[in-house]
Amino acid sequence: MESEISHHHHHRHHHPPLLIGQPLRLFHQSFHHSPFLYDYEWAPMSNSPSATPPIPGHDEDKPRCQWCFRLSTLVSPAAATAEASDAIGAIEFDPSDRLLATGGIARKIRMYALDTLLPQGGEPSPTLSDHSAACCLCICTPAKLSSLRWRPGSGGRIIAAADYDGVVTEYDVERSVAVFERDEHAGRRVWSVDYSAHGHLGASGSDDGTVQLWDSRCANGGCAAVARADGAVCSVEFDPEGGPWVAAGSADRHAYVFDARALTAGPVATLGGHGRAVTYVRFVPGGRRVVSSGTDGSHRLWDWEEGRQLRAYRGHANARSFIGMAVWGSAGLIGSGSESNEVFVYDLRWGEPIWVRGFGARRDDGRSRDGFVSAVSWRQAAHGEGALAAGGSDGVLQVFVGSKIDDDGV
Repeated sequence: MESEISHHHHHRHHHPPLLIGQPLRLFHQSFHHSPFLYDYEWAPMSNSPSATPPIPGHDEDKPRCQWCFRLSTLVSPAAATAEASDAIGAIEFDPSDRLLATGGIARKIRMYALDTLLPQGGEPSPTLSDHSAACCLCICTPAKLSSLRWRPGSGGRIIAAADYDGVVTEYDVERSVAVFERDEHAGRRVWSVDYSAHGHLGASGSDDGTVQLWDSRCANGGCAAVARADGAVCSVEFDPEGGPWVAAGSADRHAYVFDARALTAGPVATLGGHGRAVTYVRFVPGGRRVVSSGTDGSHRLWDWEEGRQLRAYRGHANARSFIGMAVWGSAGLIGSGSESNEVFVYDLRWGEPIWVRGFGARRDDGRSRDGFVSAVSWRQAAHGEGALAAGGSDGVLQVFVGSKIDDDGV
């Protein structure tokens, strides 16, 4: 059943409607992970003979792709479980660069060894697998998951999961056990969880319309501070460069930036421009900028200190679901899902996409499979090298490796 995120948060004993359909919708379709027939891949390549040469001094005129993305691994639900919902709602690369974690409707945190997902030298030859074969560790959870975040400073050992029951749980990955639970949101769905750069503070955003901060070092401590919005809080993120700033996106159509040192004083920036719910807000390193994402079908770049919109990004489809949005700051790229069942990459300099990949495998009978791309995450590796992981509402995980193209097209 499809409905919008509720803008009200004073009924604390029942779940309000989800964001225009569950952020992770159920799809009851048969699935076979081989063979796959991809719809298409598109990019305006700057080194292509058919590409329009850039006009000197007019870099803003035409977007061009200066990156090469190649499929490295595709992991699908096993055929035996294809009828069960396995939608992916969160993807997180381990900061220690060993693991990739996913979570979603299936009530599982799946871990994949990164060296099995990425090519080990040379050109990638796509690997096809299913979750049972590719997953190196699985933690079963009591509720559906909406968000995951690795705890900084834990050496890739502690991961936080936000769930539909309103609980944030920290899991010890090595022991596969829960080590702490926080339920300050009184049973209202928690959409997002994050940690400060040093891991000392945690934050969560919920259907109850609050951003809550806590001291992650205090096992018995309750909530340290609370900020309120006029609708469900869909996204929270700390400044990854260690500043005191916390960004939040709300169903009230606004993005906010708070000072964690004075959270209850209200936002230091209120960013209005989206026509519908703001589902993600991500910081852009190197300045006071953020990118927001909304169910009006746009991402928007802001100078939050001045409260000024710098650019809007359109091309993907988003009117009803959490589709995933991530920023690779050092490369100046935005990764995005889409309800058109495609994964998009935008360059911060241009409002149109620079790379689009059809995510829709076809069934054996040749018919298109319905669904949408529901989660994305960047692996921010060395300069000019990285990876983009994208998950679908059908449970398919795809990992693409990306490399910067030099002037010779190499």
